[in-house]
Amino acid sequence: MNIAIEATGVRKAFKDVEVLGGVDFAVNRGEIFALLGSNGAGKTTTINILSTLLKPDAGTATVAGFDVSREPDSVRKSISLTGQFAAVDEILTGRENLVLVAKLRRVAEPAKVAAGLLEQFGLTEAADKRAGTYSGGMTRRLDIAMSLVGSPEVIFLDEPTTGLDPEGRLEVWHTVKNLAKRGTTILLTTQYLDEAEELADRIAILHEGSIIVNGTLAELKKLLPPAKIEYVEKQPTLEEIFLSLVGKKKVEVTS
Repeated sequence: MNIAIEATGVRKAFKDVEVLGGVDFAVNRGEIFALLGSNGAGKTTTINILSTLLKPDAGTATVAGFDVSREPDSVRKSISLTGQFAAVDEILTGRENLVLVAKLRRVAEPAKVAAGLLEQFGLTEAADKRAGTYSGGMTRRLDIAMSLVGSPEVIFLDEPTTGLDPEGRLEVWHTVKNLAKRGTTILLTTQYLDEAEELADRIAILHEGSIIVNGTLAELKKLLPPAKIEYVEKQPTLEEIFLSLVGKKKVEVTS
C-alpha cells in the first residue's frame, strides 16, 4: 500500500522540556491509525507537526507525499484537522457553516457541496437550524463534515469524542468508519482504549516522547502472556445498560 503519512526521527522540545524524542511511524492510505498515550505524551504535538502548525526541531515527516517543513502549503491542501473542540459557529445553521467553509476553501458550487455533506452525515433535517441547538454528537458530525469540504486525502482527528455522551460517541465512530470505507486516511488520537479497539486498523502507543509499540490489535495482544480460560458469569456493563435503555445498540457501528 502507498504511505499517506510518515514520520522519521521527529523531535520537538518546548524550552528545556523534550516532548518528542524521536518519533517514527507510517500510515497507509485508507487506514485508520490510532495514536494512544497519556496526557502529555505528545499526541497533540505530533498532530500539530504533521498538520504544519508546528515545525519539528529534528527529523522528517511527510503527509500525502509532501514534506511538512519544505512544502507546508501542499500539505495543507491535502489535509483537514478536527481538534479536541468543535470548530463550529453556533450562531450559523449547519448549512451555513458548511457553505462558509466551502467558500473559504474556494470550492466550486458551495451550496451543492454543503447539501451533499448534510445528506452524507444525516444532518439534512437539521440543516437550517442553528448549530448551537445541536446535540454533542450532531455538532461533532457537522465538525467532521466541515473538515471534508474539498475532499482532503488525510484527516487528523484529535480526541474527537472527548466530552460526548455514549450515543454521541457511537455516532462519531460510525462516521469515522464510513470515511475509511471511502478511502480517506485517518490519524486518530484518543485516550479511550475501547475507541482505538473499535476503530483502528493499527495502533501505536506514544510514551515519554517515543513510539514504544506499533501494530494491529491482534499483534499487540501477542505481547502479553496467553489468556487463561475461565468460565464466569458476564454482567452487562454500564454502557450496555445505558444504550439498551435509550434504545441504542452498540452493534450499530461494527463492521
